[in-house]
Amino acid sequence: MKSKELLKVTGIPVVFASLCCLAPVVLVLLGLSGIAFASSLTDNLYGNYKWVFRGIGLFLLGISLLIYFRGKGICTLDQAKKQRNKIINTILIVLVAGIFGYIFFLYVIVEIIGKLLGIWS
Repeated sequence: MKSKELLKVTGIPVVFASLCCLAPVVLVLLGLSGIAFASSLTDNLYGNYKWVFRGIGLFLLGISLLIYFRGKGICTLDQAKKQRNKIINTILIVLVAGIFGYIFFLYVIVEIIGKLLGIWS
């Protein structure tokens, strides 16, 4: 799997899984929210609903993999059985890349933007 394909498969699920902390930052950047509201929204979304966002991200990762495999011509169960090792390896690579992408995006990029905006201290 090429890195460009990997980014296509994992990009949107990682962003959706990170929306618990990304949405308040976007609201502040667009001028639709104050920093105090964004901070309390982040505390509420990340504290109470982080597993919902992670579950949505995992679900979207599965959908992305399904679309990827359909695009590669693996549409039936017989084709999936013939290419079982390729499918398993691709799923493991995408899962690891998705986890690292989520950690990097949420805890590095969003955290830095939040600190620059003053949402987090």
